[in-house]
Amino acid sequence: MNVAATTDDTDYEEHTDAPESPPRARRRPGRIAMAVSVFGELLITGGLVLGLFVVYSLWWTNVVADRAADKQGDKVRDSWSHESTGPGALDTKNGIGFLHVPAMSKDEILVEKGTSTKILNDGVAGYYTDPVKATLPMSGKNGNFSLAAHRDGHGAKFHNIDKIEKGEPIVFETKDKWYVYKVYAVLPETSKFNVKVLSAIPKESGKKKAGKYITLTTCTPVYTSRYRYVVWGELERVVKVDSERTPPAELR
Repeated sequence: MNVAATTDDTDYEEHTDAPESPPRARRRPGRIAMAVSVFGELLITGGLVLGLFVVYSLWWTNVVADRAADKQGDKVRDSWSHESTGPGALDTKNGIGFLHVPAMSKDEILVEKGTSTKILNDGVAGYYTDPVKATLPMSGKNGNFSLAAHRDGHGAKFHNIDKIEKGEPIVFETKDKWYVYKVYAVLPETSKFNVKVLSAIPKESGKKKAGKYITLTTCTPVYTSRYRYVVWGELERVVKVDSERTPPAELR
């Protein structure tokens, strides 16, 4: 560096002949950093996909199922209005009636034949045909009217089954009659392979004699299918449907 100085009061200037240093090249991210970045982006994408799937499973399937159930339920009520099928007819083509459980939901639940995923996904309750055959109340015979429905997604008709307590009413509505049951036992958790809860005489509920029972079953805990939740009721009375279809006192 050469510095030119003066003896008077004027400013001085600095001069340099040294070349400027070239700019430093930017470091490229290492392989590990690159991998971490890509992995992070994949996690974000995966989280978004998972979130959309949860929305689909827990909300959109309910919307679709409710639409299907309402449409099918309208067909059943329309057939009741226009077809003379006679008292106690066991027409299972579109559905056999509607379940009403005030403690669980204010909505009516269409009941159809079978408990396959295809049937229950339409937002209905299905009565068992396998491994134990349900006894339909319209038959007038002793037995167990055993039903199943989804607890989450696809209508989630039995979502609030845990709200049902002993003494609560369960009403099954058909074309000609209201079947009024009273809950007498609840089993919060049992194996999903426990078919004894569906027996004609559900001994696990404490009953030892033949009678007219109803059993509601669904998955538990919520959002899983690990175990089964079971509610048992016993028929208290049968009310004939009047011209206005006035519901029994338990539903008013």
